[in-house]
Amino acid sequence: MNRHPLPAIAMLSLALAACGGKESAPLQYGANPDLPEPHRGLMPDMVIAEPAGWGDRLPVVPEGYTVSAIATDLLIPRQTLVLPNGDILVAEGRGGKAPSLKPKDVIAGPIKSAGTTSVKSGNRLTLLRDADGDGVYELQTVFADELDAPYGLALIGGDLYVANQDAVVRFDYQPGQTQASAAEPEVLTLLPSEINHHWTKAMAASADGRFLYVGIGSNSNITERGMLAEQDRAMVWEIDVATGMHRPYATGLRNPTALAIQPGSGQLWAVVNERDEIGPDLVPDYLTSVRDGGFYGWPYSYWGSNVDDRVRPQDPEKVASAIVPDYSLGSHVAALGVDFSSPVMGAEFADGAFVGEHGSWNRAEPVGYKVVFVPFRNGRPAGDPVDFVTGFRDDDGTTRGRPVGVTVDPRGALIVADDLSNTIWRVARTGGAATPPPASTADPLDAADLARPDDAAEVAAATPAETM
Repeated sequence: MNRHPLPAIAMLSLALAACGGKESAPLQYGANPDLPEPHRGLMPDMVIAEPAGWGDRLPVVPEGYTVSAIATDLLIPRQTLVLPNGDILVAEGRGGKAPSLKPKDVIAGPIKSAGTTSVKSGNRLTLLRDADGDGVYELQTVFADELDAPYGLALIGGDLYVANQDAVVRFDYQPGQTQASAAEPEVLTLLPSEINHHWTKAMAASADGRFLYVGIGSNSNITERGMLAEQDRAMVWEIDVATGMHRPYATGLRNPTALAIQPGSGQLWAVVNERDEIGPDLVPDYLTSVRDGGFYGWPYSYWGSNVDDRVRPQDPEKVASAIVPDYSLGSHVAALGVDFSSPVMGAEFADGAFVGEHGSWNRAEPVGYKVVFVPFRNGRPAGDPVDFVTGFRDDDGTTRGRPVGVTVDPRGALIVADDLSNTIWRVARTGGAATPPPASTADPLDAADLARPDDAAEVAAATPAETM
């Protein structure tokens, strides 16, 4: 249990948590997770991170891989974007302005915040450069600042898009730039930001470069603020980059915290944080393909047609149409990052998706606090998740880091943002020298290239993540 100086609040939360019932341990990975009966208590069990420094320790990675810190002393790094020349952009910040609704919110808020970093929100992009490809990033400089809690990042040709908590904005980008060319970016589309309970805006670009997909989380756990507050939320928007016009692409996704485009198929995938307060093993966070026009249950049901009877009035027709997600990651792991792998990560991790799990706060037995690899076969998840980066949290609660965004570097590494220690980690195969980016990604496409529908536009994209 966290030992920060919150004695009165912590003691009250422990007393209330006794109403939460006995911890269960169902099997919750894969396409058919075990779902126990809902259990509602006055307060959930609350066991949170106890922040500590890394000292001379490092995260734990599989045999045959090495891990190194390539950037430190950042201001809440969330997501990263690997640019065509190998530079890395880091989105830093924290947003949200939702007032407490109930006494339990007043109790839970300070306890949860004690398990996060105490540094101020960066509201900026930092650029990292490894000029000679040896895995050591000699340059760390501010690329753009005075942003508003930036998260989602995507590069389409010479256009760099940033999803702030209130808008998608655009910078001109030229290869090799170390600083944005304009003091203020151009606004492409305003995003829902009133209240902003779930404030992060995940983003990915379509394979052809015509659209941006933006994940917009709900304004409550389960409609406590009323349905009006949920207008245009709990969904993924599709935004036309030429006009800024948008439409709902998929709905019923409580909090789509990270988005990625699957190589080859061009299919959009997401990791989604599901609802709380019906037990330690409900509801599983998940990884899923996102279908155009699909409805995924929130708020009326979860994991398909499992009705959440806290919601009034119900909507049986919506429940009947709810899509079952592709892959359960487990309840309350707080998945906040996703990216597809490639052969540069080695044969064992060549086909699948990496997922950053920020870690639970509302279970007696904490889960998450690691990066996992979900293996794929024939374009679909297949098999149990494999631990890829661990060692962020000890059994006694000591927590040195919390992973958020994950990005595969085409030069042969996984880039992991850690928003507790404010570090960017790089995981690469032992002895595997970094390689130059493919020649096909050396230069961005121009507008004429993107206008030809038969050409595959060059697109780089990153996935933002939400914090507690």
